Amino acid sequence: MCGFGGFLGSGCERNAGLDTLGRMAAAMVRRGPDEEGCWLGEDGVIGLAHRRLSVVGLGAQGRQPMTSVSGRFVIAYNGEIYNHPELRRKLEGFCSHFVGSSDTEVLLAAVEAWGLEVTLGRCVGMFAFALWDRAERSLYLCRDRFGEKPLYYGWQGDSFLFASDLAALRAHPGFRGGIDRAALALLAARNCIPAPLTIHPGIAKLEPGTVVTLSRRNGHWQQSRLAYWSTVEAATRAAAEPFRGSEPEAVAIAHDLLRESVRNQMVAEVPLGAFLSGGIDSSTIVALMQSVAAVPVRSFTIGFADSSYDESAHAARVAAHLGTAHSECRLEAADALALIPQLPTYYSEPFADASQLPTILVSRVARGDVTVALSGDGGDEIFGGYNRYIWTEPLWRRLGCLPDWIRKLLGQTLLAASPSTWDAVLGRLIAVRQPGEKLHKLATLLTADSPRDAYRRIASFWGGGNPVLGATSAELPFQRGGDPWSGRHSFTESMMLADTVNYLPDDILVKIDRAAMGVSLETRAPFLDHRLFEFLWSLPLAYRIGPRGGKQILRDILDRYVPRKLVERPKSGFALPIHDWLRGPLRDWGESLLDESRLRREGYFDPVTVRQAWGEHLSGRRNRQYELWSILMFQSWQEAWQR
Repeated sequence: MCGFGGFLGSGCERNAGLDTLGRMAAAMVRRGPDEEGCWLGEDGVIGLAHRRLSVVGLGAQGRQPMTSVSGRFVIAYNGEIYNHPELRRKLEGFCSHFVGSSDTEVLLAAVEAWGLEVTLGRCVGMFAFALWDRAERSLYLCRDRFGEKPLYYGWQGDSFLFASDLAALRAHPGFRGGIDRAALALLAARNCIPAPLTIHPGIAKLEPGTVVTLSRRNGHWQQSRLAYWSTVEAATRAAAEPFRGSEPEAVAIAHDLLRESVRNQMVAEVPLGAFLSGGIDSSTIVALMQSVAAVPVRSFTIGFADSSYDESAHAARVAAHLGTAHSECRLEAADALALIPQLPTYYSEPFADASQLPTILVSRVARGDVTVALSGDGGDEIFGGYNRYIWTEPLWRRLGCLPDWIRKLLGQTLLAASPSTWDAVLGRLIAVRQPGEKLHKLATLLTADSPRDAYRRIASFWGGGNPVLGATSAELPFQRGGDPWSGRHSFTESMMLADTVNYLPDDILVKIDRAAMGVSLETRAPFLDHRLFEFLWSLPLAYRIGPRGGKQILRDILDRYVPRKLVERPKSGFALPIHDWLRGPLRDWGESLLDESRLRREGYFDPVTVRQAWGEHLSGRRNRQYELWSILMFQSWQEAWQR
């Protein structure tokens, strides 16, 4: 795993260009602490910088930027091509000049032999890279299918900049910065900034499954783009050729595909382990790892003093059953609280999924023993694990039978009492955590106009009162690579696709990549093998979401390895009691960032809206944790990066 960056322009003096590349590389040192490399084209038009975390091909033969055997291509690359041994064997007829064991060398040879688009179609892995074609004088920026690895790019004056991290772009002397208010509105609404937007105007995120090309034509750099793989289109094609076998046969095939994905992702020349929370996703990954490993797998979890958020006992029981070499680190609230001021150094773009905190903490624990860790990320989106996949569509069908005025009246009635009031009324009657918040979510659903609108309301915060000043909309800019709501899929399937297209790459994968790379740990997600994804989408939805709830196939796979009683429990997520901390030890920190005079002076947020939410939260009338955390994370980021 690595970090890379570079620039394209009209040319620069060699010493100045290499100095700039060195500063860009230094800004990504935690992504690649083992080695630095810089390459500047002969005319100074193109420069590539690289920081290396050595995982495969540890010797000098794996150094980057790397030039192809013919000298035509130069690459700076971040990721892992898991099927590179297979590709190497296929390429031996074309290229007999392999000198090392790195997948970077294989990637370059494949491009020379097959061309870029064919190579991308044959690669199985996670990656982002910049490829310079010296013959055509063209730059290619490429990103993997699901968006596991990041890539930022854009023109800043006369320079086209690109990098794995915004911090590297800021190290270039031509970087301008600024705040994109549309992106800020989306941060407030979704707790992350969806691609292609970034917090800075003029800088974009490359979308998953996409190639951007810059070529010199008629004295100007011309930009084009190619979507070589689309989540929505792949799912639609798979559904058009449905699997005809039984559910047990489907489970057997999914098991084999996932086990092979795990096996391929366990290849490393450095110590390797896995995160284990004791839930279905991580337990399945660790179980499959242990089934193909010759020695006990190293597994890692963290425990917390608050039993409501502590899953370490569940993880320990699963680890004991599987026979892993398990490590547990018990952390106090003070450990998490001390981390909060450091978050902008991990997330160089504002990011507000509060589970970033435990993700960083467990990554720190794992990095003490291993360089690579497998995770269960993507399991909910791929196998259908979120609760909304179970209850939203049936509820929508029932609500659709009611006249609009009745639905709106019912919604207003539910909103008339605060969540804390509903908690007090219902807390002793039903065994549901935070029933008041769930009823308020239901109230937003009652006023939705369509399934798409219903999903938007469920997946967004602040409702109709986004607090960002000067932003006209908090809608997603567009659907990438096809529209999940085109009508070709059911309501539930459309939600699953929308989450895979947006929530997975923009939130879940950003969270894990920045958290782990912040401590120089490579993470891998076996669920995100596109062949597994395509097979699952050829199955009836009932195979994925059935009588046992979501992730039915995954549960059936795990049954082969772990007794059901060890993992079957209500879904809790990976969280900390942020809502309580904001009323207690984080109150002064929050008050300073949300100070009314400060908000008015900076001019990004409506002080009345923000202060009202802060007051509601402090009083306990409502839990406004999610809305407030996005504002707090932006304010904290601004202090660190906008000086």
